[in-house]
Amino acid sequence: MIELAASILSADFARLADQIAAAERGGATVVHVDVMDGHFVPNITIGPPVVASLRKATRLPLDCHLMIEKADDYIPALADAGADWVSVHYEACRHLHRSLELIAQHGMKAGVVINPATRVDLLLDVLPMVHHVLVMSVNPGFGGQSFIGFSLEKIRRLCALRDEMALSYRVEVDGGVALDTVSGVVQAGAELLVAGSAVFGDGRAQENARRLLAAARAAAGEAAPRGTARSKGSPGREKRRPSAGSTREKGLRRVR
Repeated sequence: MIELAASILSADFARLADQIAAAERGGATVVHVDVMDGHFVPNITIGPPVVASLRKATRLPLDCHLMIEKADDYIPALADAGADWVSVHYEACRHLHRSLELIAQHGMKAGVVINPATRVDLLLDVLPMVHHVLVMSVNPGFGGQSFIGFSLEKIRRLCALRDEMALSYRVEVDGGVALDTVSGVVQAGAELLVAGSAVFGDGRAQENARRLLAAARAAAGEAAPRGTARSKGSPGREKRRPSAGSTREKGLRRVR
């Protein structure tokens, strides 16, 4: 099923709660949070304190994409802040297997990310460990960039590997996803669409999210679900099930 992950990198940070709510009304089912450190990528954004504030503002899953060095140092804090999914870069993690295990041990869903110049097949050994694989279709660090065309072949390769290996990870795409590119992205096999500028860029998040999702679902041959947003009382998150080696206390928060 196609889902829209609204990326707050392009939102109005003075009105984050309102903008997330508008994107949700338009059909977004995930909030994508870009965490940057100014070292791995040439930009600085937000960290666990803002994630904790977002957790109070929405029941949607918080999809934290770590574009940082020393990601392991921040995984416990992100779990405490209420993150649901955490993805780390192949290029930034010296011990990628350990980092993915650490995410799972803290009750979150682990993802792995590859930059445009990184080959999909380098991930073969860790694909069984992840909830999602994020394909960067721009060079990470800034919003509003143009989609890199050869990313489509990476999406196709990931979908083929998923079938060959009998796995169930989801394929996520981040960068340049907009009305003029979303059909090709979906037809290549992507299911989780990260969009920032295309949703929040002109201040009409609800309308933009609805239009982008409609185009994506049409390209995928999916019927639009009845109602594009959950009611406040509907279940939006499922319980975390940490692995046996979890370092978290019992009674974890509810997550999707």
